[in-house]
Amino acid sequence: MSLRKPSKEQPENFEFNSTSLEAAKTIIAKYPEGKQHSAVMALLYIAQKQNNNWIPLVAMKYIGKFLDMPYIKVYEVATFYTMYNLAPVGKYFIQVCTTTPCMIRGAYKLVEACKEKISEKENELSKDKNCSWMEVECLGACVNAPMMQINEEYYEDLDKEKTLKILDKVLSGETPKPGSYRGRVNNEPENNRKTLMDTKNA
Repeated sequence: MSLRKPSKEQPENFEFNSTSLEAAKTIIAKYPEGKQHSAVMALLYIAQKQNNNWIPLVAMKYIGKFLDMPYIKVYEVATFYTMYNLAPVGKYFIQVCTTTPCMIRGAYKLVEACKEKISEKENELSKDKNCSWMEVECLGACVNAPMMQINEEYYEDLDKEKTLKILDKVLSGETPKPGSYRGRVNNEPENNRKTLMDTKNA
């Protein structure tokens, strides 16, 4: 989920930087002539990534002109899909999964860590305006619950202590190592790999 109301404070200008512009052109080139409007979701994501994880109204207008489509249609897409943030969430946007598998394995301890380190309320920027957190629905890593997502990376097999350490790094401007914090590789079993052909473990 994301912040659904556009921020009251809006920048005056926005345009793609060279990296974003190249990415946008590459995506648009994949669509048949006259179907470029279909690239709007991808371009909104590019704008969000460039702009510290949120999309200002001026970026939506820029994308509308870029794709030669009405601004209101871009706005409709941006406000409909919850993966787009319409207000600042900080350079580091932390999403804590609290759906049942994560909840059973201690997700609310992760929420406690976020409240202690970032802000008491979700969707509220930290004192340095560098990060925020929120509860979200399933992020698709149930096997490695509890987990959270920071920007595009997953942090899995967490507890409160490990989460606090990760947040300390984030607040100091570091990028913590993603993945399992219990040493697992991908979704492998915790007690070593097993197969149905392994008769020794049958």
